[in-house]
Amino acid sequence: MSRIYLSAPDIGKAEQAYVNEAFATNWVAPVGPHIDAFEKEFSQVVGTKYAVALSSGTAALHLALRLAGVTTGDEVLCSSLTFIASAAPITYLGAHPVFIDSDEQSWNMDPSLAIEVIEKKVRTGKTPKALVLVHLYGQSADTQPIKECCDKYGIKLIEDAAEALGATYKSGTPGSMGWAGIHSFNGNKIITTSGGGMLVTNDEKLATTARFLSTQARDPAPHYQHTTIGYNYRMSNICAGIGRGQLIELDKKVARRRAHFEAYRKAFEGLPGFTMQPEAPWGKSTHWLSCLTINPLKSKLSAEDIRLALEKSNIESRPVWKPLHLQPVFSSAEYHGRGVSDKIFSEGLCIPSGSGLTDTDRQMVINTIKNLF
Repeated sequence: MSRIYLSAPDIGKAEQAYVNEAFATNWVAPVGPHIDAFEKEFSQVVGTKYAVALSSGTAALHLALRLAGVTTGDEVLCSSLTFIASAAPITYLGAHPVFIDSDEQSWNMDPSLAIEVIEKKVRTGKTPKALVLVHLYGQSADTQPIKECCDKYGIKLIEDAAEALGATYKSGTPGSMGWAGIHSFNGNKIITTSGGGMLVTNDEKLATTARFLSTQARDPAPHYQHTTIGYNYRMSNICAGIGRGQLIELDKKVARRRAHFEAYRKAFEGLPGFTMQPEAPWGKSTHWLSCLTINPLKSKLSAEDIRLALEKSNIESRPVWKPLHLQPVFSSAEYHGRGVSDKIFSEGLCIPSGSGLTDTDRQMVINTIKNLF
């Protein structure tokens, strides 16, 4: 049978119409009306004053960290249970990531542990320059206590909401509460622009400067003049057109992913050792990926056993993110934890959950797993 992917792009007709318009009007460069419209529409959806369309979520995080004043020798606190892109831009600037463990309630950064680390560092005169708070697998972290602590000590809170577009946190959305938020439109995300990202903020100066730096920091002059180093980070008008079409269907895409998660939850209820990722009480998760943990002592199967069985049936699945404090490239990095993210990694698995996944294919995933029992 054809392969069932973890989270394949889900493209509709509106995207093609916007792309055709870009070609018809010859706006195919990293400038044009779709970019302006996408930024405006996106900021309205997430509830921020400003949005800057960029080439990737990593670029957005890099710009946010630079504009937060992060430089050589600084420390930046960062969630450990996440993809490397949440921490790599810290190293671009010569700074040092300090990794914080997860809580069991949301799998995101543990607020009590983060506050404990911040206060200890403040007492020793090593106040972190920024904190990168990741909203993992479509679920918001418990942002408020972390934000209050960051505000108290003048630490820039940057929310990595790459996996959480469409989620909620209390009365707001992930990415909208901090000094800056970043989103990703990679091919496997809730919405895609084929590749791209967005920096969101309520700080006008941050948005203006980020936009300036993303276009090679060209000064306003008839000739090419530069007084600082910038980057080629701007999104193309074509990609922005795809994003506009995708954004129209955001609510439907989120509803579909949540439906997959609920179907899996019901199907696996009662299987020994199986636990779906918990949904924290402070908001609604998009369940960007449907994640579960398998206790091998109870189920007599490991997450790897499940993954291999799915692969044998041509179904893609993956372990949850390997915590960054366990990554060889960060072997010397500082880490504060209680073993939560290590356990989630050892027992966790992500299974197909794209909004384009059919009911038939989802049932194939369910049957393959249940047949192991």
